Amino acid sequence: MIYNRAVPSGRISPVPRFKGRVAARLDGGAPAAGGPRFWGVDAARGVAMIMVALYHLVYDLDFFGGYPVESTSGFWAVFADTSAFAFVFLVGLSLTLGLGSSAEARSGNFRKFLRRGAGIFGYGMAIALVFLVSGLGYVIIGILQLIGLSIILAYPFVRLRLANLALGALVIATGLYISSLGVSLPGAGGVLLAPLGVVPEGLVMPDYRPLLPWFGVVLLGIAAGNFLYAGRKPSGEAAPAPVRPLAFIGRHTLSIYLIHQPVLLAALAALAALGFISL
Repeated sequence: MIYNRAVPSGRISPVPRFKGRVAARLDGGAPAAGGPRFWGVDAARGVAMIMVALYHLVYDLDFFGGYPVESTSGFWAVFADTSAFAFVFLVGLSLTLGLGSSAEARSGNFRKFLRRGAGIFGYGMAIALVFLVSGLGYVIIGILQLIGLSIILAYPFVRLRLANLALGALVIATGLYISSLGVSLPGAGGVLLAPLGVVPEGLVMPDYRPLLPWFGVVLLGIAAGNFLYAGRKPSGEAAPAPVRPLAFIGRHTLSIYLIHQPVLLAALAALAALGFISL
């Protein structure tokens, strides 16, 4: 979850053929963890995951500990958006890895996109339910729902290059324009249109990443992946020793993402119980 705290008004103040097990992974279409991989992409995902975890630590100290950090404005708000951008961009880039060119490689892939995207979307809805029952707010479309939907929606665009640059820029510009208007709606209308950047009135949304503009970031990532990795296969070489921890994190982003916040909160609670910090 890449949090943005909301005030009560609701305004906010993360055709390919895939080998191996089809599982819900945040690396989109990257090669299976047991096979050859682009370790540079894994390392980049590891950096993005660390950025997300660092921001959540700051947010937790602000929200739960009352420390004067201002995690939802200024530097840390920009840091949160930068983390989300890197995370989502790399999802798009990873969708292009291992693309096949044969007719057989193109067949049936929508089902794989659908299964993978639906799996990640399901994790996002489970987290949304936890937030709802805990009274922490509404996660209508957070980072995981965004990624899940984007993987499905990206299917027709996954082989495009220059077109994705234009489409991505257009989607981002449209989303930023809607955001600049401060459009909000009460009731069901606001909830239904929240994925398009219309803010529901009166709802506290701790994690809000609408398709407009964020699907545009996925399209930019796909374009970058097609420019950089089209026709390439992983070399099979291991990552350099200094980079291996980052590559490991990058290979397991979904698992780490799902557990990192409970781990952070448990660690903070333990430190508070030992008297090192106050919560």
